[in-house]
Amino acid sequence: MKRDLLLIIKAGLEKNIPVLIGTAGGSGARPHLQRCMEIVDEVLCDLGRCARVAEIASDQHRDTLISALHSGRISELGPVPPLTQDAIEKSTYIVAQMGVEPVIETLDQGAQIIVTGRCYDPAVFAAVPIRAGFSEALSLHLGKILECAAIAATPGSGSDCMIGVLDESGFTLEALSPERKCTVTSVAAHTLYEKTDPRFLPGPGGVLDLTACHFEQLDERRVRVTGTQLQKSADYTIKLEGAQPVGFRTISIAGIRAPDLIQQLDGVLEAVRDRVFANFESIDPSEAQLLFRVYGKNGVMGGLEPCVDQPPHEVGLVIEVVAETQSLADTLCSFARSSLLHFGYPGRKSTAGNLAFPYSPSDISHGAVYEFSIYHLMTVNDPVSPFPIRIQDLGVV
Repeated sequence: MKRDLLLIIKAGLEKNIPVLIGTAGGSGARPHLQRCMEIVDEVLCDLGRCARVAEIASDQHRDTLISALHSGRISELGPVPPLTQDAIEKSTYIVAQMGVEPVIETLDQGAQIIVTGRCYDPAVFAAVPIRAGFSEALSLHLGKILECAAIAATPGSGSDCMIGVLDESGFTLEALSPERKCTVTSVAAHTLYEKTDPRFLPGPGGVLDLTACHFEQLDERRVRVTGTQLQKSADYTIKLEGAQPVGFRTISIAGIRAPDLIQQLDGVLEAVRDRVFANFESIDPSEAQLLFRVYGKNGVMGGLEPCVDQPPHEVGLVIEVVAETQSLADTLCSFARSSLLHFGYPGRKSTAGNLAFPYSPSDISHGAVYEFSIYHLMTVNDPVSPFPIRIQDLGVV
């Protein structure tokens, strides 16, 4: 983070270009936002510079969310269960996804560097042109593409940059690396990225309508995009995201190359599962999960895998346990691993272990495990007030 921010902040200050950093630290919760602010301060000190830095928090107070829940202002986003007060109270951190409005507010207050908590990805690109009077629809669409940089070029890359030039009727895209170029196919295909529908992209306060988009190849390296529209929502909604702890994880990684075992592996793993819980009768299976992830045999797709008639010659196995305590997870994983290591099965030729372990110790205590507990929409009256803003001078004052 510091390496990247040093390059960005140095160039931004030298060129008098505002530096906008969205979803600080990867998820934008308070600890990540604070750490990113510390690094920004370190960078400014290293540069011997002082800058006006805005911090926009996205963490939401539980009492506020409980009140919104009881007043009917929270709804489901996609195929998730209705939000409950219990989920709100158990979630460790809860953030809301801000739109362009809080970012524009900080620009109006003269911020040179803006660091946000959880933020709609296109917002940090769209805020400056929207503030300058350009089309919201075009600005957000351009931001949606620029957030992934040269992934929208060919050959795609997440390590290279892209530049977008916005005007009154459209925008033009160009990859900055000479090894890549923008094509109608590469740019248009990016409309499929992270979407359930390639035509409509919902975000804070509205939906981008890409139905009438036109992609034009200007030359070998540049593509122009026009026709994007924005459908403003009657009510302004922001996405809520939260996670809650569900236990502790221990894993063990192994490889299997015995054809006789691979041929009947599903049955063997089920038998090992039964043996584990039979040995620990006091543990209810609902209190702990024992998972076998077999890579090379439906490890990615699971039951949805269409290629089932291609027996592998070797597989990678991840034994995973999630339990209420780390000690219990360690115990169950150890027993499952040792049981499988010497498990007898019909036709077995070897009398030693069935597994090859790439690491020693073979079992790895992974720590706390979390799952999404909140993935919902909340209606707000003001798109700025849920996101507290603090502006201060950082660096060499």
